[in-house]
Amino acid sequence: MNDSTMLNKLRDELDRAEEERLSPWACLSLNALRRREEDNIAKGHRQNFSLDTDRILHSLAYSRYIDKTQVFYLIRNDHITHRVLHVQLVSKISRTIGRLLRLNEDLIEAISLGHDIGHAPFGHDGEKFLSELSLQYGLGHFLHNLQSVRALEKIEKKGRGWNLTLQVLDGILCHDGELHSQALHPDREKDFQKINKEIKDKEDDPSINLYPMTMEGCVVRMADTISYIGRDIEDAIRLGLIKRDDIPEYCRRILGETNGTIVYSLVEDLITNSLNKPYICFSEEVGDALNRLKEFNTENIYTSNLPWKQTLKIELMFKLLFERYFNNLEKGDESSDIYREFLEGMSSEYMDNTPNAGIVRDFIAGMTDEYFLAQCRKHLIPQTKFTLFQ
Repeated sequence: MNDSTMLNKLRDELDRAEEERLSPWACLSLNALRRREEDNIAKGHRQNFSLDTDRILHSLAYSRYIDKTQVFYLIRNDHITHRVLHVQLVSKISRTIGRLLRLNEDLIEAISLGHDIGHAPFGHDGEKFLSELSLQYGLGHFLHNLQSVRALEKIEKKGRGWNLTLQVLDGILCHDGELHSQALHPDREKDFQKINKEIKDKEDDPSINLYPMTMEGCVVRMADTISYIGRDIEDAIRLGLIKRDDIPEYCRRILGETNGTIVYSLVEDLITNSLNKPYICFSEEVGDALNRLKEFNTENIYTSNLPWKQTLKIELMFKLLFERYFNNLEKGDESSDIYREFLEGMSSEYMDNTPNAGIVRDFIAGMTDEYFLAQCRKHLIPQTKFTLFQ
């Protein structure tokens, strides 16, 4: 038996062991589905969802998490949460929950690490600006969860995509952590055709609530909220935006008043109330306290008028950059950065199926905050030329 055969045999043994080790509600690696079948050589020693995790980790979009805003942008503070830390926290929290509920941790990790890959620069403000421009140019609404799926399926690897499993893509698509849910019941009857329809429906109507097809996807969606709710409060306190005493007394009594106690309270309650059930849920009291805390954050953090945000300037820069790149494509100006730094080497499938406005959307959505600002300095701010008097 050669090394490859031996490792494949070990992988198959791990797949079979899941049937005994995991909950009857868990998604087994053997049940993973891909758009394109892959042979054992392509899969190698890794189980299906572990393979997806590696593909996400090695994607170019994942490397750009490091300089993408979570909530607070244009802030010089090394202790403020960035997107890369957020996804690591989601992964850790959701795997802890999954381990105690005997769910598939590989699937949980893949969904967690990939769930925010489609976020635009400048957090939710950037998402809003890009959505407005997408509608103006005849595209559907821009939503980061839809863009995460699009990036991994249709943009990465120069338009060829990573051929991730249905279960991972579905968990990423349905991770809406901003929507409050006391309980999540998996929508198990899904295939690629159904999630294609869900993407189109959500693009047309962002208010639609999509439910994950797996318990693992439900866990990540809950963990997304758990990971940001208290952390955003700590960041806001650190920046002097709120004081700890501002947290509603009811929320402090039920959940605690520090990120650590809030996370612990939510995780413990979620596990206790989800054990041996085919769905994920908080207790009524904790679910209510979490909902009130989200309302507090929305009013006092997410929609507050921060003096350093410079929202109108950022919005104008989104508009001007979008117009510039769109005009470059319409004119076929191959000296433009959108050709040289995004479209060079892109597959014909991507080029043939993406309108010019869609190409601009994809380019801007993939930018880090700093790269976006560098493009603005390069293209929107006049450059002074110095000459000596003769």
